Amino acid sequence: MAETIQLEIVTPERLVVNDTAEYIEIPGKTGYLGVLPGHAPLITELAVGEISYTNAGKTKRLAVAWGFAEVLQNKVTILAETAEKAEEIDTARAEAAKKKAEAELQKAGVDGNEDAQAALDRAKARLDVAGKTGK
Repeated sequence: MAETIQLEIVTPERLVVNDTAEYIEIPGKTGYLGVLPGHAPLITELAVGEISYTNAGKTKRLAVAWGFAEVLQNKVTILAETAEKAEEIDTARAEAAKKKAEAELQKAGVDGNEDAQAALDRAKARLDVAGKTGK
């Protein structure tokens, strides 16, 4: 069994990550899943959350929103609507998006607002990931 697995994270705009990993954690629609080299093949829908992976003993983190992940024994390909490395996240912009989404949810009341809830989830994920880098 190989000691690392190839990881590619792609958005419509760019290739975000092309690296190797010893371990990958992905936010699947039904919960987080861990991937090691030699993992059984699968395809899963992504949720809003954090992708983390370990390379040479160092953990790298990204905020991701929506998409799909294909896991093969020696490669993981993630096609995401959005993905940002922790160091790329503009925390002021994420905080503003969070406040705007919270205001929209307050206006919506008991009926809710799916778009505002999605925006809030994404902003929280971005802030969480950025917070883990000391930003």
